[in-house]
Amino acid sequence: MERSNTILALDIGGTKMLAALVDGDAVLETQKMPTPRSGDPEQWLVALFDAIARWKGRYDKVGVAVTGIIDDGCWSPLNRKTLDIPDRFPLVKTVARLSGCDAVLAANDAQAAAWGEYFFGAGQGQDLVFLTISTGIGGGIVVNGRLLGGLAGHFGLLRSLDEDAGVLEDNVSGNWIAAQAAPHQPGATARDVFATASAGHDWAKTIVAASVRQTALLCRNIKLMLDPARMVIGGGIGLAPGYLESVRQALGSLPPRLTPQLHAAALGESAGVVGVADLAKRLN
Repeated sequence: MERSNTILALDIGGTKMLAALVDGDAVLETQKMPTPRSGDPEQWLVALFDAIARWKGRYDKVGVAVTGIIDDGCWSPLNRKTLDIPDRFPLVKTVARLSGCDAVLAANDAQAAAWGEYFFGAGQGQDLVFLTISTGIGGGIVVNGRLLGGLAGHFGLLRSLDEDAGVLEDNVSGNWIAAQAAPHQPGATARDVFATASAGHDWAKTIVAASVRQTALLCRNIKLMLDPARMVIGGGIGLAPGYLESVRQALGSLPPRLTPQLHAAALGESAGVVGVADLAKRLN
């Protein structure tokens, strides 16, 4: 019974790798490892499968959620500052070989999380845009019960007319927050900056406020482009204490019809594994 219902779900982001045994929206067991900054994805996956060798035989389908883009089962980076991997790494074939399973599905991590929140979490089965603000910025779109794939939802790669400004996630995300903090507090993480801002330090409050403004503008633009019933915000930055409420306040001057309906992700860091597990479960 457990074997037929339990899916192995992997979530590989710019900071950590998470493996989980998932049944529906229940995460039964987890294993975390930091995402290496060197080597290649096959070495990372070998290490991850070695760490979960005890789960062998408890699943016969695998879902893999990754930062970047999936085309024909191959994984490529979209922003090498978030995670630098080779182009068109054969992700599905590699995971099938390491897991011993023929049924393997791969998806972008934010798109997988969007599906998890739509089906089990804050989306409540309504059309939604999911936005994760973490090491980078990702997103996913569900319309009429269908998850849009390909490049859909990669909001972090949006650019302004100023080409020198780079992509959006390089001016909002956790990597950017840490970089801005370096002159004030060398080695500080985004989490450290939020704690310092909460303690009242102006330099940290200025950095957080700049990220909030960019996120609010993005939410406003998404509302005008897609008019989703719900916009769900997740990720380590998006769910940091006070961040979402600050974004709401930054949107406060808009007319009600133009104001995005923002909701905190209900599944937290499990959204990706829950979503990709459900997508994999639907494989024939």
